[in-house]
This record gives sequence, C-alpha cells and structure tokens, in this order.
Amino acid sequence: MKLQFLGTGSAFTAIADNFQSNMIIHSDNGTHFLVDCGSDARHSMQALGFTHRDVDGVYISHLHADHAGGLEWLGFTSHFDQSPRKPKLYVHPSLIKRLWEHVLSGGLQSLEGPHPARLSDFYEIMPITDDHFTWEGIDFQLIKTIHINNGPDIAPSYGLYFTTTKKKIFITTDTRFEPELYKLYFEQADLIFHDCDTSVQKSEVHAHFFELATLPASIKAKMWLYHYHSHSVNTFNPIEHGFQGFVQKGQSFDI
Repeated sequence: MKLQFLGTGSAFTAIADNFQSNMIIHSDNGTHFLVDCGSDARHSMQALGFTHRDVDGVYISHLHADHAGGLEWLGFTSHFDQSPRKPKLYVHPSLIKRLWEHVLSGGLQSLEGPHPARLSDFYEIMPITDDHFTWEGIDFQLIKTIHINNGPDIAPSYGLYFTTTKKKIFITTDTRFEPELYKLYFEQADLIFHDCDTSVQKSEVHAHFFELATLPASIKAKMWLYHYHSHSVNTFNPIEHGFQGFVQKGQSFDI
C-alpha cells in the first residue's frame, strides 16, 4: 500500500507550480482512494496518469474548495461515463447536508430526469460510525481538527488516523497549531503528515512552520510537512529543524 501526494500546495497554489494538497492511497488490490478532492484534482490526477475511472472512493475532510471543489467534476464524469460507476464517498455525517446544499447542488442537481438530482445519484455515500470507516480492510479514524471558526462555531473539519500492517499514519489535513489536541496521535504515529503555513505573515487558520519547529524532536523526526506556499518554501530548511522534510508533488510513501 502506498500514499502518494497529488500536490502539496496551499489553496492558492498555481497549477503550473504545484497542485493543491490532495492525496491518493494505492491499495495492494489495485484500488485507489482519494484523501480530499480539490478543484484542481482532475489536473493533478492526470499529471500522474490517473483518471476518474481509477477512483474507488474519496474522503472529504472539510468543505473548502481545495479539498472538496473537485467533487462536481468527479461526480459528473463518473455518472456520464460509458460504464457508469458511483465512487464511494466518505464524509462526516455533520458535513453531508452542507456539502450538497452549499457546495455541490448548484451544478450537480441540474441533471435531466423526473426530479432534481441528489448527492446519492452521483456517489455511494458510505457509513461513518463513531467517527470510523473502513476501506480495503483498513480502519480509518476521523480526528476532529480546529481549522476555522464560523462565527462562534468551529467549522467541522477532520484529519485521519489509520493503521496498516506496517505503519500508523496521522494526516492532519487543515489545522491550526494544536499540539495538545493531537498529542496522543503524534506519539503513537510512525508517520505524520502535517499542514504547514510558510507565508511571511502567519495565517490564523494553519499551523506555521515556526510553530511546528517548537515541537519535541521525537515528534518532528517522523513528521513531513505539506500544504505550504511553494514560492516561499526555499526560505525554510525543515531538515535543519529536525523534520523529515517538505513533501514534494508526486512523492509517494510505502505505508
């Protein structure tokens, strides 16, 4: 099983330079699973030789366009394929209604038929019970992250923690610097992939490189950084600070 980064950039990365921070897991059975499907997913997938037909399932961590904006493309192209097949969709129950009504329905509901289309016309919505789901025999645990506030409420956003036959992996997706919240997963994981802001002016909704640099050496030694601003990445040296490094576009990891 391998985890490959379709891109490693922030929401505003230029396609010519990098792609948004979406990932694809390749199972030993030849199936493929997307971790987020942003608005440039069709380009980043094509760059690595994949199409919509290769996607067995997709997990959506939260509703920003760089993580969910490609679902209209994936849904339509799968639906109108000569051999139509619904990709499996894994999304936290608190996000399903919002995903359809606020992200996808404006385009996807315009489908010829006796009634307006629904999310289930395009995707096989998979159950998530007690913040867990299973794909290819692997148990994935959703980890609530603190990314952005909508007024007084924290917008729902979830990272992933899972164990294969070889490794324990923690993917934060988008999060602020919250080391105490993730302490257990930091300590247990063999590989950590952490959201990392490298902008000159620190964002309030992403963990910044210099914040992450304050983590214990034992944690940084198993941590890879992604979701960075590629134009500023040369300003930072993750190896000197004890990290594994910045993940590169297309880089894959044996998990």
